[in-house]
Amino acid sequence: MEIQPLDFEKPIFELQRRLQDLKAHSDEHDVDLDPAVKTLEQKLQETRRQIYGNLTAWQRVQIARHVQRPFAFDYIDRCFTNWVELHGDRRFADDKAMPSGLAMLGPQRCIVITHQKGRNTKENVMRNFGCAHPEGYRKALRLMRLGEKFGIPVISLIDTPGAFPGIGSEERHISEAIAVNLREMMSLRVPIIAAVVGEGGSGGALGIGVADRVLIFENAYYSVISPEACSAILWRDRRHAAEAAEALKLTAQDLLKLEVVDEIIPEPEGGAHRGYDSAGAKLGAALRRNLQHISEVPIDELLKQRYQKFRRLGTFAESKPATGSSRS
Repeated sequence: MEIQPLDFEKPIFELQRRLQDLKAHSDEHDVDLDPAVKTLEQKLQETRRQIYGNLTAWQRVQIARHVQRPFAFDYIDRCFTNWVELHGDRRFADDKAMPSGLAMLGPQRCIVITHQKGRNTKENVMRNFGCAHPEGYRKALRLMRLGEKFGIPVISLIDTPGAFPGIGSEERHISEAIAVNLREMMSLRVPIIAAVVGEGGSGGALGIGVADRVLIFENAYYSVISPEACSAILWRDRRHAAEAAEALKLTAQDLLKLEVVDEIIPEPEGGAHRGYDSAGAKLGAALRRNLQHISEVPIDELLKQRYQKFRRLGTFAESKPATGSSRS
C-alpha cells in the first residue's frame, strides 16, 4: 500500500524519491554511487528523526485522522479471535458506525465495543464517518449489560470525531443516550478497558470511554472538542486550529501528564498506518496486560477505584498571589 504523505512529511518523501532514483541510476548504468547513496541515507534518517521526534499537537491530530490509519476492524483482526458481531439496540436500528460484539482476547472472552470509519465515500456513508447515533450507544450499553450478566469484561476501541449531531440523532436523544452510558459504565460490575486508537472526540468518545484503564496510541488524541471547532469559537476562524490543538492539551503525552489516560501505546515511526501488524501487536499486548491486572482486583474495590479515577479529573489548586503584588 502506497502511503499518502501529510504536508509536513513531504521532505521525507522527497528524499526517499531521490534515494530510489539514485539507486536505480546506479544499477541501470553500473556506476558506483555508494558514497552519494550513504550520504543521502544519512540525511533521510536525520530528517525523519527531526520531524517525527518533534511533532506538534496539530501534526499528531493529522496523523490520528490519516485515511490509511488502521481502524477498529483492522485491530480486531490482529488482536482478537472468534469475532462475532452482534446487531441492534432492540429499540430502533443497528448503527453501522459502532460495530460491536463478542471476541476472544487470548484465553479471555470479551465484549468489544468499537467505532468504525470508512476507507472511501461509500464506506464512510455506511459508517457515517465513525459518528454514532443514539442507537449505537444504546447497542453498546445492551452488550455491556450482557457482559455484566455473564461476567465478561468490556473493551472499547475509540476512534470518532464525535457523536452524530444531526436532526434525527437529536430527535432520538443522543445526549440522553451518552449520559446513560456514562452513568451505567461507572457502576458496571466487570473490568472495563478503553483504548483511543485514532480520534477521541467529545462525548462521542466518552460515551464508551468510562473505564478502569484508559489507553491511547502515541499519535491519537482525546479532547472535549475538535481543534477546528475550538478555533471557530475562540477566534471565530477555523484557521487557528493548530493553536487550539496546542492549548487543548489533547495529545497522548499531555493526557498522560494530566492523568486523563493511564498508558501510551507506542506506534511505528510516522504513525500506525506504517505498520498495521506492529501497531496491532502492541495494542493486543497492552490490552492483555492491563486486563490481567485489573481482573485480579476484587470487583467492589475496582468500582471504587473507577469512581475515584474520574472524580479526580479536572481538580486544580489556586495559589495565593505573592505578598505585595499589585492587581490591575
